[in-house]
Amino acid sequence: MSHTQSAEERKESTAALSFVNIDSADPARQARFYAAALGWEITYSDDSYGMVEGNGIKIGFGKIEGFRPAPWPDEAGAKRFHLDLQVDDLDAATERLCAIGASQPDFQPCAGRWRVLLDPDGQPFCLSSPAHTAQLNALIEDSTAS
Repeated sequence: MSHTQSAEERKESTAALSFVNIDSADPARQARFYAAALGWEITYSDDSYGMVEGNGIKIGFGKIEGFRPAPWPDEAGAKRFHLDLQVDDLDAATERLCAIGASQPDFQPCAGRWRVLLDPDGQPFCLSSPAHTAQLNALIEDSTAS
């Protein structure tokens, strides 16, 4: 399945998301980590850029000299985007992802509902269960129905 759409398929929209690029200290390492974490394919990898693809979605990692990841927790309160990955079992996924290069910080907001991990570059990402995702979707549907 591809998420790429022509202008005609987009109808009223101006653009379609083609992929997400994330700054990185080590793009090849990030590509290996996320390919293993998501079960996706590495479609490009060298010292300056890496890309993974799966389910019609692409994530790229571009090398930034002097890269510093977002702090976790961020005491300044600056909100940045992060990836949310849905998993069947928070504990099992945490163990597997930590075995391939992630780490688990001490600060865990809403423990049990989701879990924050840091990827090999130190970027925060979240794990959530299908039940939590369903609860969020229900809240969104309720708010838009009102």
